[in-house]
Amino acid sequence: MSSFPVSPQSSASALDDTDPLFDPYRDSIDTEDPNKNVHRDSVGVGHAAHSWRQVLTALAPCSSSEDPVPFLSDPSQRKKRSWSSRCLRGLRRACIGILIMLGIIQFISIACGIVLSFFPDEYDRAAHNWLPSADSASADNKHWPTDISRDIIPVGCHSHNDYWRRVPLYSALQAGCVGVEADVWLFDDELYVGHTTSSLTPRRTLRSMYVDPLVAILERQNPITEFHPGTNSPAHGVFDTDPDQSLLLLIDFKTAGPATWHAVSKHLSPLRDRGYLTHFNGEELIQGPITVIGTGNTPFYAVTANTTYRDIFFDAPLDKLVDEDPDELPNIQSKLELVPRDTNTQFTNLGQGQSGMPAVITANTFNSTNSFYASVSFQKAIGFPWPFHFTQHQMALIRRHVRIAHRQGLKVRYWALPSWPRSLRNHIWRVLAQEGVDILNVDDLVDATKGDWNTKVFDWWP
Repeated sequence: MSSFPVSPQSSASALDDTDPLFDPYRDSIDTEDPNKNVHRDSVGVGHAAHSWRQVLTALAPCSSSEDPVPFLSDPSQRKKRSWSSRCLRGLRRACIGILIMLGIIQFISIACGIVLSFFPDEYDRAAHNWLPSADSASADNKHWPTDISRDIIPVGCHSHNDYWRRVPLYSALQAGCVGVEADVWLFDDELYVGHTTSSLTPRRTLRSMYVDPLVAILERQNPITEFHPGTNSPAHGVFDTDPDQSLLLLIDFKTAGPATWHAVSKHLSPLRDRGYLTHFNGEELIQGPITVIGTGNTPFYAVTANTTYRDIFFDAPLDKLVDEDPDELPNIQSKLELVPRDTNTQFTNLGQGQSGMPAVITANTFNSTNSFYASVSFQKAIGFPWPFHFTQHQMALIRRHVRIAHRQGLKVRYWALPSWPRSLRNHIWRVLAQEGVDILNVDDLVDATKGDWNTKVFDWWP
């Protein structure tokens, strides 16, 4: 078979003009006119670029239809994307700057709060009015024998860990709190007051910090003069604006319940001998200027052991109160026979509302003859209100606790309340007060006793 030579022209014509490698001008070089060659080269390059764009498009079928080849996209689109990227970066930087600024302000606020904590507040400064003075008995037109608590309105709040305050007892009284708390530790027949054993000192005792000062205050509130030759019956309480208001002294047993019980009862003798203690005489409850409630390791069986006289009442577990009709249940005396009597048993030191309990709890177990408070940890029983409001389930729990406790003649108190942010704390206080909780467990005496619990702009600062 013969072969024929193929010229370059015929070879070029044989190629498909759609081939991206096809260039009809590549062999047409005019040696006589170089300008024509330049024109042909520019046209050829443009055609090749277009052909290569088609190849790249075919190789990237999954690319966006609007921008199949990002690095060959329109410059105007790149400018738009660059502008939006700059906006996002600017927005991120602004947010970071705001957060840093808020962090600095928060740090300054915390630092200022720490500094201010070293200075006495208005109640601490006024607490010296309660201290005995040489001219306390002097008569003039400005003072009277019982004016120690004039202008102070009692408020349903409990001074949590009162012994921590700059002026224990007196600051709470000056604020109007109707309840104070003392944690006691028994060592060598003496009751020392403190949160832990490392904070105990020989001079901080239950007698020196609470019993003796209360005796002195009540002696001033119940003077014997030529105009008033006899004592009041019942005796007036610590608040001159409400003499019938009893001060609630909550004693938290930190050491073994049975031994601490006997020591507490012994150290309360100065108040008991003067008739200042609220007590149950076997038939009725007699209100006194001071009501003592035992919590912590206080054994319930010790509270109920004496059926004819009691002046230390129990802090009942609010979450374990039984919601049943008392008339349909057996008498509590038969249930109390099941109470563990062995002081070495594991049931004696289990904490608030747990020690020395009967084997069966009924609707008659806790009542006003043996208990005063019904309390529980707020965070344990109700939970954190998130996001910053109570759920229907939480509200139902609070209402159930209040209803059952009040039915049994007990005062409702929640402890371990959230204290920050203040807007949330104020909201919790407001809801609890509206739902009938009797005593608010508080650390901030100033805000709690003023009753202004409306949310403000800066209430989330400490």
